[in-house]
Order: sequence, then structure tokens, then C-alpha cells
Amino acid sequence: MSGPEQAPAGVDTTVPSIARMYDYYLMGKDNYQVDRDAAEKVIAASRESGADIRVAARANRGFLGRAVQAAAEAGVRQFIDVGAGLPTQENVHQVALRSAPDARVVYVDNDPMVLVHARALLAGNPAAGVVDGDLRDPDSVLEHPDIASRIDFAEPVAVVFCAVLQFVPDDTEAAAIVGAFRERCTAGSHLIVSHPFPGERPGEAFEEIGQVYTRTPSGSFTLRGRASIGNLLTGTELLEPGLVPVQSWRRDETPPDFTVPSYLGGVGRIA
Repeated sequence: MSGPEQAPAGVDTTVPSIARMYDYYLMGKDNYQVDRDAAEKVIAASRESGADIRVAARANRGFLGRAVQAAAEAGVRQFIDVGAGLPTQENVHQVALRSAPDARVVYVDNDPMVLVHARALLAGNPAAGVVDGDLRDPDSVLEHPDIASRIDFAEPVAVVFCAVLQFVPDDTEAAAIVGAFRERCTAGSHLIVSHPFPGERPGEAFEEIGQVYTRTPSGSFTLRGRASIGNLLTGTELLEPGLVPVQSWRRDETPPDFTVPSYLGGVGRIA
């Protein structure tokens, strides 16, 4: 799709969107030329780093599905996907409802296009809803009336932060965002986190990626090491196999390799 005349109301097609760029990595069609141009720069830079952002994005999507299924199989029936991005295949509600037909899901995002597509997808679906909210203001999300109407924090909840916290540049703020949700959740709840990880590669290519993302409304892109990503799951008990490259999480045929750029992913259970 292209041209502002085809854009939903409130959608700016002159500035690249992180959600639409990610949709392009996943070979989706809900993106514009400005997004494709920016995404292609990231793809080229990722190749220079020895990785492929498109492959990594698909691996991250696979991790999300396996992690949601693990939470559902552990008895969780409530899910909040923070910074959900554009709907694609194997969305959280689809995975959760296969394992638990009584599951409830709320998607949270502040991108107008994400909200338009999510509301269209979920229209008439009593099991899932979408909230206009900014992860950088967790209290407003947690107190949102649509969250309150669907989520009972006295029961276990799985909160999903997949490929979103890299847009929060400060480590302390990123940990505080996750912590605000963790503190609201009861025992048996799960935190599902994935985050870009540079491996042992040189940083020049990642600097170029960061420059591309400074031109998006997010304004930043922050890589973190294993320790910093692990800190986001403080206060939880990591499910096996711990914090690993997403392509290896509960996939025995893919041994963890921490030397190459990837997303790291982990699921922590609140005791």
C-alpha cells in the first residue's frame, strides 16, 4: 500500500513507523514506502553485523507463540501484550485460545495504524480487546478501564514485552516499566520478554540501525547485553531454558549461540 490517500485516519505516511517496519520484516503488507525505505536500511545494516533482521523477526515471532503456549499450559488465562504491533499470523489471542478457550487477551499500543487494524481484527471477539496506551506510562495502562474490565490481577496474568523495550533508551526506566506490571501481578503470573542482542559483533552496523530508528516516533533504539536484558526479568523464576536466543527457546534442535546478533528471550514466573 502507498500514498496518504489510502491511509486510515490519523496515520502519518511521511514518517517511518516501528510497527510498520516490523510488519515489513515479517513480509506483511501493512506498510508504506517510507517504512520500506527505512526497513531496507536496517536490513542492510543487519547483514553487515552478520545477522538478518528479517530472519530474527520471524524467530522472535516463533518465540512469542511458544512462550504464550507455555503460559497457557501452565494455567494462565489472561494475557496483556504491551507494544503489540500490527496483527500478523499467530497473534497472542490465537495461540492462547487454542490452548485455553476461556483465555482473555488485551493488546496495548499507541500507534494509530496498529489500533485500527487490531480493532478490525478483534471486532465481535469477546475474548480479546485493544487499548490505546503507551508502555512508558505503565500506570495509565494498568488503570485503563478496558484493562480493568477484562483483566483480574488477583488471578495469574501473562504480560508480554516482545521486541519493544529496545525503544526505551534508559535501562532504569525499562526495568521500572516491567517492574510496574510485575508488582501488579499475583503469584503464578508470567513475564514474557524478548530484546535485541548484539552478540560479539562490532558496533558500527548497530549505530547505523540506531540512526534509522531516530527518525521514527520512538526516537531511539537501544541494544542491551545479556545482564541488562536479564535484569528485566528480576523478581521472577526463569522457565527452562532460561534467557537464550529466541530461536533456541524450547527448540532442542537449535543450540544457543550467544556470539551472533539475535533477540534474546525468556519467560519468568512470579512466585
